[in-house]
Amino acid sequence: MIAERSALLRRVQRVVGDPADAEEVVQSMWLKVQGLTDASPILSKRAYLFRLARNLALDMRRSQQRRGRLADDVQHLLSENDDTPGQDRILDSVLVLERVRQAALALPEPTRTIFRLNRFEGESHKAIATRLAISTTTIENHIRRALEVLAAARDGGDPGA
Repeated sequence: MIAERSALLRRVQRVVGDPADAEEVVQSMWLKVQGLTDASPILSKRAYLFRLARNLALDMRRSQQRRGRLADDVQHLLSENDDTPGQDRILDSVLVLERVRQAALALPEPTRTIFRLNRFEGESHKAIATRLAISTTTIENHIRRALEVLAAARDGGDPGA
């Protein structure tokens, strides 16, 4: 086995792909060979070693593939989330959305218009301030107030409070 070690390593590495794994297979071979008895004579020792190397390398590759598939399955199960909401959650969401919609419709002018321009049409505070001829601080105050009212409606509180 010592004389064939480098050839065995090359052969095994072609099967397993990794030099460290090839070393492990050759070490396993050494242990198996050490455990052989003279009870069954080996006619071609070199052929026996290469067959043993191939079989152990294939066993290792299959084992790695099984572990890889198992790891993939575990990862899939761990990352798999059932994001489908239940009926009670859907109903709660519909009710919350309706409360927020009603609160948005009830916003006083110009707060409603300023909020719409900023959050739904994407206009900047400065652009809205220029358009309505008011300060950006006033714009910020209207948006802050609208957000407070909508948050209160979302949380089930009194939107006017």
